[in-house]
Amino acid sequence: MLKVGYIGLGLMGKSIARNILKAGFPVVVHNRSRAAVDELVKEGATSASSPKEVAAQVDIIFTNLPDSPDVEKVILGENGIIEGARAGLIVIDNSTIKPASARMIAEKLKEKGVFSLDAPVSGGDIGARNATLTIMVGGDAAALEKSMPVLQAMGKTITLVGDAGAGQVAKAANQIMVAAQMVAMGELLVFSKKAGVDPRKVVDAIKAGAAQCWALDIKPPRLFDGNRNPGFKSYMQLKDMKIVLDTAKEYNVPISATEENTKLYQQMIDMGLGELDNSAVVSVIEKLAGIGILD
Repeated sequence: MLKVGYIGLGLMGKSIARNILKAGFPVVVHNRSRAAVDELVKEGATSASSPKEVAAQVDIIFTNLPDSPDVEKVILGENGIIEGARAGLIVIDNSTIKPASARMIAEKLKEKGVFSLDAPVSGGDIGARNATLTIMVGGDAAALEKSMPVLQAMGKTITLVGDAGAGQVAKAANQIMVAAQMVAMGELLVFSKKAGVDPRKVVDAIKAGAAQCWALDIKPPRLFDGNRNPGFKSYMQLKDMKIVLDTAKEYNVPISATEENTKLYQQMIDMGLGELDNSAVVSVIEKLAGIGILD
């Protein structure tokens, strides 16, 4: 039985670690704050005091952290994973970070005989809780094959996209589409309301046609109930969009629509709404239009 480590027990990480534990794998956890660690220890996990200590005990170790510098510090920094790693360890990063960072981390770990998979996820807190995440993987195929039983405990679609960094490129592409869907949904809801038509009925009319998408299937009922809680927090969506913009600049790719969508998320954060769900970008559109979808 593979022994698994999980570092980063936030909104999604805690649920992912719990599902790995439920699948029968021994799990060692570490997190900056203790509450999530204590919760999982009560359910059968083992705690460790540092990433180094986790790495020394496991066959596969996951990270799920806010941004590229956090991942680099936990994996490569003092008391980091690399200091406790032995040859053959597999490091899997579920975070969303810059593709360039993922490639750099993979190179550094390779020097120590350690495998690295960048494996960002999509599906939000619901997917994390229900073990239905979509997982986009970059890295070594043999390492992925060995890790597959653990990944299957957390997701339903696992795709090897390419070499190191390819998973993060796929996640960036995913976030281009997610932001576009959330903004378009917000616009159509506000547009309908201000034109004097019930946006609930508009959604019912169009969601089975060419406009059908995940956002339109999942988010409107929550918004119509006045629920704008995350989900996936908007400040994290903005962070991901900045990764997209930086990567597009690196490869000289024009993404004008994404630039405009990023501006709306920046406005949302400037309004103090960064802790709300990414679908709550409708708040910015409501403010600009002078009408709320529930008015």
